[in-house]
Amino acid sequence: MRHSTPIESDAALMKQVADGNMVACRTLAARHLDHAYGLAFRVIGDKGYAEDIAQESFLRLWKIAPKWHPSAQIKTWLFRVIHNLCIDRLRKENRYSGTEIPEIIDPAPNPYQMREAKQLQDAVSNALQKLPLRQRTAITLVHFQQCGNIEAADIMDISVEALESLLSRGRRKLRELLDSSRSEFDGDVR
Repeated sequence: MRHSTPIESDAALMKQVADGNMVACRTLAARHLDHAYGLAFRVIGDKGYAEDIAQESFLRLWKIAPKWHPSAQIKTWLFRVIHNLCIDRLRKENRYSGTEIPEIIDPAPNPYQMREAKQLQDAVSNALQKLPLRQRTAITLVHFQQCGNIEAADIMDISVEALESLLSRGRRKLRELLDSSRSEFDGDVR
């Protein structure tokens, strides 16, 4: 009979990080890096900057490890830091660029399905980049990073009501943008 090792909590790993345990650092990074990078990439729209921002957020996490409160959520803390770093970068460069969302996973896509999925991704990605930064961030957190409204509002340092307003306006604008490009999308697929 095979016994599995229990998965250590983030809080326990942070205590080990505070003690200089590099295995705990790697474990936490493996657990949270993809989500951290995903948020940064969708908000900033540049792979290189997204990697830099994700790495910087983990460096900041390691630095505060000795002061970490066991009830705090690493994901929420990281997402807030990433959100702030992205805003700082976008303000510094005064730019907004296009991004791509991950491909829709299909177990056996045929070329037609792959082309259709790519066109849909491009349409969503382009429409998402046309939203104001705060709407884009709110939609990314809730729909792409699976944050709840309370967590997303906390990350963005706004009220839940303000987040819901951003989501409502953002969804409405996305629908408009996608509807206007739908005729092009439908015509190109055939």
